[in-house]
Amino acid sequence: MTDRWTAVRGLTTGPVVTYGAIGLCCLLFLVGPVSGLNASYGTGGTLLTAQTAHFERWGVIPSELLQGSPRALLTPLTALFVHGSWLHLLGNMLFLHVFGAMVEERMGHLEFALFYLGCGYLALLAYAAANAESGHTLVGASGAISGVLGAFLCLFPRTRVTSLYPFLFFLPLRFPAWIVLVFWFVLQWLAEAQSSSSGPGVAYLAHLVGFGIGFLYAWGRFRQAARVKAQAAATEGEGQP
Repeated sequence: MTDRWTAVRGLTTGPVVTYGAIGLCCLLFLVGPVSGLNASYGTGGTLLTAQTAHFERWGVIPSELLQGSPRALLTPLTALFVHGSWLHLLGNMLFLHVFGAMVEERMGHLEFALFYLGCGYLALLAYAAANAESGHTLVGASGAISGVLGAFLCLFPRTRVTSLYPFLFFLPLRFPAWIVLVFWFVLQWLAEAQSSSSGPGVAYLAHLVGFGIGFLYAWGRFRQAARVKAQAAATEGEGQP
């Protein structure tokens, strides 16, 4: 967890977009066929058929997306709220919970919502462009959440976060965000390089693109704001006796 609540207190309504996205993803997963909790989808082969149809309806299929049909062009948005397993859902929602609130506090609700959706859409579009012939479905909020991670690295690099590392027996260790997120980015890069020869699987490329977009957006957006604020402060100082 981050030391985010000091900053979040400035939001009178709290991180409503972050929590809203988490709640919507969890709700859609629970009532859908993938959770296995909705008896209306049946069991066994019937359930598997329902799950496949669910992914094909709401997920991104690169070969269809690049054909440009209106329905396919919407799937990078719908896919952000669909997940392929309990582990997929819980991992994504944990990252969004830990890193989303402070980024939303800095950007504001509306800008953060548009930023989140934009990063997710562009990340999935980039993956589709790189795998144009693929008929595999792609779902999950990873591209959007990667954008949040990139923005967090730019905006709060020294904030300490608690992370669990499997190779250290899952000991909870606290490090500055820049160490944790740069380490995460390198892992995604290595995983993408290793998987590129075996065809589409986990969309590591979408993670990298989302992260890069998020970092560059935050850098461009708030670097300019910081420079204007600094110039205004200097001008006020010059007018003091």
